[in-house]
Amino acid sequence: MAFRCDLILRDATLVDGTGAPRRRGDVAVRGDRIAAIGDLSGLAADREVMAEGRVLAPGFIDAHSHDDQAVLCGPACMLCKTSQGVTTVVVGNCGISLAPVPMAERPPAPMDGICAPEWWIFDSFAAYADRLRTTPSSVNTLALIGHMSLRIGAMGRDTGRPATDREAERMRRQLAQALSEGAAGFSTGLFYPPSKAAPTDEVIAVAEALREHGGLYVTHMRDEADHVLDSIEETLRIGRAVGAPVIISHHKCAQPENHGRSAESLALIERHAADYPLAFDVYPYTASSTSLAARVPRADVPVTVTYSVPHPEMAGRALAEIAAEWGVDLAEAARRLAPGGGVFHNMAEADVRRILAHPLSMVGSDGGPLAPHPHPRLWGTFPRVLGHYSRDLGLFPLETAVHKMTGRTAAIFGIPDRGVLREGAFADLVLFDAAKVRDRASFAEPRQVAEGILETWVNGQSVYTQSGGASETPAGRLLHRQAPETV
Repeated sequence: MAFRCDLILRDATLVDGTGAPRRRGDVAVRGDRIAAIGDLSGLAADREVMAEGRVLAPGFIDAHSHDDQAVLCGPACMLCKTSQGVTTVVVGNCGISLAPVPMAERPPAPMDGICAPEWWIFDSFAAYADRLRTTPSSVNTLALIGHMSLRIGAMGRDTGRPATDREAERMRRQLAQALSEGAAGFSTGLFYPPSKAAPTDEVIAVAEALREHGGLYVTHMRDEADHVLDSIEETLRIGRAVGAPVIISHHKCAQPENHGRSAESLALIERHAADYPLAFDVYPYTASSTSLAARVPRADVPVTVTYSVPHPEMAGRALAEIAAEWGVDLAEAARRLAPGGGVFHNMAEADVRRILAHPLSMVGSDGGPLAPHPHPRLWGTFPRVLGHYSRDLGLFPLETAVHKMTGRTAAIFGIPDRGVLREGAFADLVLFDAAKVRDRASFAEPRQVAEGILETWVNGQSVYTQSGGASETPAGRLLHRQAPETV
């Protein structure tokens, strides 16, 4: 080899993102690509990193984020992700996207908890994409278009009813335009009030744009509790009707009366996946997080407030404590705190493990970056999978853990040349200590950088080091979906 490289990582344990067994070797980077892998003792580089056997993997891909605003706010705003080894985020989930509908007033919950009111300014996906290109983030971004956003654009605040045919057609045209401008698919959040009244046929009518443009259908299903099986069936009906690959967001069985039902839900998903492209993401926690208005509070489901517009001082406190202090019931306390958000402890550990270990799963954080006291998944998801679930509990091997966060995710979303270590692939990389990596973010102290993530590179550029924190390097790019690889 006669060429000189920009970077060589020497003597690393290579976990390549495909699920294949780890091996020892060197990796050379030239520009934004991996130039060589193997014994590179005869090759020189401008910078050399001695890995000393620590793990080098593809950068992690966050399959489910709400970083729509955060990726526009400069590289340092993504420390919560780069410090976990995340190099790509999927935005526009749960039916909520900043484009293509501007809003002159505060949007309804849960949209107001995802992006601040002053950021709802993009009247097309092209405008959002242009902003991302002119002020790049430190991570790559793949973007979906949200049904909730389209619905408010077409119907105003009158969303408590089905859309008319004319309104649905307007949404379909806007989605088609956004897909032609580089959006990767269509997301829904049928659980939430702005979309709850939308019947299945309305969603199908809007999603028809996916047939022409080949986009994904990604959904926060209508119900993840009592009617979770019915919601899976509805999800597949929509995907099959328009010929779109389907991704179920943050699969769970919520509320105590549904604990254990993941055995049923996964069996149903498996039956559909046998003859249709279907996958799901999951986060490694037994608590969800959403707007306080999304669920009627219950005594058997503890809630911690993540933010409150009228009572910001209550962030981080238990809803039950606030209610007792005010001398009101839980529902009244939640009403007084709104607009606001909460962490809901409504899942069972056995279900989380079963879903996370399933071969069809991939990992997404679903973190809310705007909350003063966010769910710890924003800062801890990926190290938690590596440390707690893979290493400490032995739920699956390290190779499987990495695959669920890299190669599988890239293949499902159709992101070529990412999520794998191979010559010619983009140099999205993470170096970590497999013996020490762990999440430090907790429900009490959620904004904590993980341990054991040594350095993160995006498109060949260093964006985070354990010793120096986040860099100001705008290395990220807007990514575009292509036909999925074989998973």
